[in-house]
Amino acid sequence: MSFEMTKGLFKYDVIDQHAILGVPLDAEFNDIRKRYMKIARRLHSDTCSFEDQADKDWANQFLSKMVTPAYNKFSKESDRKEYNLLLAAIGKRVLKEQAKMQIESAAAKELATAKDLEEAYKTAVGKLALKQYESVAETEDAIAQISELNMVYLLRKERLGGAVGIGSPTKSATPPTNTATKPAVATPAVTKPAATPAAANLVPPPPTKPPVDSVADGSCRRAQGFMDSKSYAKAILELKEAVKREPKHSQAHALLAMCYFQQNQATMAKLEVQKALASNPQEPTALEVKKKLEQAAASGAKEKKNESKLGAFFEGLFSGKKK
Repeated sequence: MSFEMTKGLFKYDVIDQHAILGVPLDAEFNDIRKRYMKIARRLHSDTCSFEDQADKDWANQFLSKMVTPAYNKFSKESDRKEYNLLLAAIGKRVLKEQAKMQIESAAAKELATAKDLEEAYKTAVGKLALKQYESVAETEDAIAQISELNMVYLLRKERLGGAVGIGSPTKSATPPTNTATKPAVATPAVTKPAATPAAANLVPPPPTKPPVDSVADGSCRRAQGFMDSKSYAKAILELKEAVKREPKHSQAHALLAMCYFQQNQATMAKLEVQKALASNPQEPTALEVKKKLEQAAASGAKEKKNESKLGAFFEGLFSGKKK
């Protein structure tokens, strides 16, 4: 099953990862991860609410071939930096070829003339994201419209002097502290020529340093793939290796908790949740499992209470006592 997209930034031979996930170009990684988890629950075969079987098959394929790879592109810092460089290069190309630009969606046309660019852009993306994965047709249309919004946003940012604010690595690339103390050195740093080849060829330069992601991060990505296909035993093996190498890796503990919960091992799940939250109190997957555990415990307590009442009823019924 192939997924062909030809509007917005997709016209420039780039896969618009932000449009697929329905997040703005300057979204923080935590927000991207939360959005991915929401989409995954929507499209996964176990939780997909699409009625038609063909649509369910499409959803499962789209999750594994488009959504998960898009999320993986942001889960590694070195990949994020390369992707930001690529977007910066695309922005320069969009500016250069703006005379040929064709805008189809009403949302993108409005953004092209909006007074408050940032507010209008984020509002438009958020509105489309709300119903992005309600159906197959809405998914394809929303991605196309969001990618057109991204294209217009990049164009307007370039007109203002550069695609500033696309992801945190891009923001940290410009050293503002040198301007006051060393103006002669800071001036060429703003117009650093190293970005020109990337803009001309649309190919980001290779990373100058080894990837900063740990082995545990790679294990988590592989485990997520196993979890998507309900291979929880394989996922647990990956994650156990991850926490063995990095005992305080919150994501690995959180994913382990989810695996144990799916296998009805509540005690193990609770332990992993505690370990995950000890390292990162805001770990979204751990918080999700914690909520599920609390709901399951409340439901179990209610069932026991009902059983106790029923038992007392029958005991009185057959005790032979007369009132």
